[in-house]
Amino acid sequence: MSGTLQSLFFQARDGLNLHALILEGEAVQSNGAPVVCLPGLSRPARDFAVLARFLRARSGRKVIALDYRGRGGSDWDADWTHYDFPTESADIQTVLAALAVASAIFVGVSRGGLHAVMLANQRPELVKAIVLGDIGPRLEPLGLARIKDYIGRLPLLRDLDAAIRHYKSAMGDFFPAASDDDWRTYAQNSLNVTPERMRLSYDPQLARTLDSFDSSAPPIDFWPQFASVTAPVLALRGECSDLLSAEVHAEMAARLSACQLHVVPGQGHAPFLNDAPTLERIAAFMDEVEGG
Repeated sequence: MSGTLQSLFFQARDGLNLHALILEGEAVQSNGAPVVCLPGLSRPARDFAVLARFLRARSGRKVIALDYRGRGGSDWDADWTHYDFPTESADIQTVLAALAVASAIFVGVSRGGLHAVMLANQRPELVKAIVLGDIGPRLEPLGLARIKDYIGRLPLLRDLDAAIRHYKSAMGDFFPAASDDDWRTYAQNSLNVTPERMRLSYDPQLARTLDSFDSSAPPIDFWPQFASVTAPVLALRGECSDLLSAEVHAEMAARLSACQLHVVPGQGHAPFLNDAPTLERIAAFMDEVEGG
């Protein structure tokens, strides 16, 4: 699974610098659609490194992974209210236009999946197919409450080993299948090393986007947006997910004729997209979409 992830920068409409990773390197020739990877609320583009190298080695696909503003290598926004769906969607489309991407297969994990669905509604010609990572038309309030509880917060962690212990303790019950290497990669992707301590790889002000969330309120219904998607969909669910229920996951296939399902064993929200069965399932879906 070779290939070099190259950092590229683009300017948003308001002048912020946006970062993306593009997988370059030797691979078999492919005429397949490029793959655009959109991460979760606080996650970085580098979460997709394993998937990108797998797809590149298998089929030679070009893989693009984006950092939203305030995350990873993109600039932080001085106004946290710009960490919203319309602004991020405009940023995504700015990067894709700069890269001359007219049609792509989107891999959207959590928030990234909602972005992919909205793009499929607004610009169906841009979205050839969608792989959804543990996101659906109805989200479990307890899962959202857990996200609200930890986002933007981090205990004092002096080094990577301390970070690994922290994430295993906080998330281990939801990821019984995760290996020590998985936790090391997760911690490395989640944090930046400084001389003083480990720091979050995103703007802590992102937490304010969840200020209005009330776990006792009726869940938001995204069914109309999902029902409007005409592109093929592969919906992944972490077996231990507390955000996407097994019932809603099954209902997605029942209500969307072009929706296929896959369960990632021993993982929760959001799946790492690094286990062999899931990588193979994603690749097979993409081949099927393009008649390969």
